[in-house]
Amino acid sequence: MEFAAVARTAVSDVVFGQIIDAILSGRIAPEATLPSERELAEMFQVNRHAVREALKRVQQSGLVRVTPGGKTRVLDWRSHAGLDILTAVTRSGAVPAQRILRDIAVMRRSVAADAARLCAEHADAEQLAAVQGAAAAYPDATAPFGAVVEADLAFWVAILDGSGNLAYRLALNTLVAGYFGIGMEIVAELGLNKEYVDPGAHRALAACIARRDAAAAYDTAYALLTRLVDAQTAPRD
Repeated sequence: MEFAAVARTAVSDVVFGQIIDAILSGRIAPEATLPSERELAEMFQVNRHAVREALKRVQQSGLVRVTPGGKTRVLDWRSHAGLDILTAVTRSGAVPAQRILRDIAVMRRSVAADAARLCAEHADAEQLAAVQGAAAAYPDATAPFGAVVEADLAFWVAILDGSGNLAYRLALNTLVAGYFGIGMEIVAELGLNKEYVDPGAHRALAACIARRDAAAAYDTAYALLTRLVDAQTAPRD
């Protein structure tokens, strides 16, 4: 196995990135043994402290385990890793971008629709006002794409904050990072514009939340977010 030498800036970050990319891409197979700290330091041409820090993060990510003999063995990331490596999976090319986007879209639909329901049930007056403000500020389809992305994120952040569910809020951060890992322009081409360019649907959802109609909020959010899910299964020319 081979690794490229790295620059001295953010050394442990670069070492970490190269190791997980090698694992996720399959260049290092499950149950393979990583070289020792000393050998890795020589391969990367960095000090052992940087390698030690990188390996610690790789282990915390669920990608390796240290055996009783002190060897570092690679685990199958599909069985052992958590959602926190989604962005790394996206960047590594280990899974096709469209597959990742479809899976993100399905999870996002479930999380966000339930968050909309919880927001309608539990949000306080200030949080409801934030949802209404984000909906009112939602641009139309003629706005620059970046502005629409920013407005959409602000809208869903307001809903997730109003839901009171911290796990949902953190999941959103990971899913959004996954989108940006794929590239927002690519995501748009794969179907996200079907959802983004409808400010009326976002305002209808905000109205359901404002009148505390939890069932309608769930159904409206689910229908809105299904557009991207359906775009991933529809045949392409």
